[in-house]
Amino acid sequence: MHIELDRVDRITAGAVGPAGDRTFFIQARQGVRLVSVLVEKQQVQLLAASVLEILSRTGKETGEGPPDEELELEEPVMPEWRAGRLAIGYEEEHDLLVLEAEELVPEVEEGEEEAEEGEEEGERAPADAQAAEEEHEPGTIRLRATREQMLSFARHGTEVCAAGRPTCRFCGNPIDPEGHACPALNGHRSSGE
Repeated sequence: MHIELDRVDRITAGAVGPAGDRTFFIQARQGVRLVSVLVEKQQVQLLAASVLEILSRTGKETGEGPPDEELELEEPVMPEWRAGRLAIGYEEEHDLLVLEAEELVPEVEEGEEEAEEGEEEGERAPADAQAAEEEHEPGTIRLRATREQMLSFARHGTEVCAAGRPTCRFCGNPIDPEGHACPALNGHRSSGE
């Protein structure tokens, strides 16, 4: 499935759930079409940093964009799928940033694939084989947004990521409310934690 949203009305990143057990999303709206994808926290962080880098290279002044209160996730948050690969770029001729998300498709182990082929040989009609091939084709979403929208996305996404558990100053891993066995200290807590 390929979804194309040209010039979105809004784009945001958000998280649902308590700190330490949050699920992250990227969500965009164009007209009545609302699209959400599951992402990892690190994907939001890297995407926000990439947006800022691209904006700095355009050489154009970018306005503030929508305020944070307009960037909360819209209900219902029903993801299309989990994103595997994210890519961001800039279309200079249209002065828009382009975000592409590709569905994470679990890889089939070689042994499993051979077993499936052996079981299905001669049993499957050509149409079924084509349908199975299409099942493994990852979904994609391509959307275009203004520089202002993406600046707000980056700012809000950074804030959403920072609102989680604090990180250890030694190893960078999250600190749970119960504490943290820091690998940089061989599992020992520092007196300041």
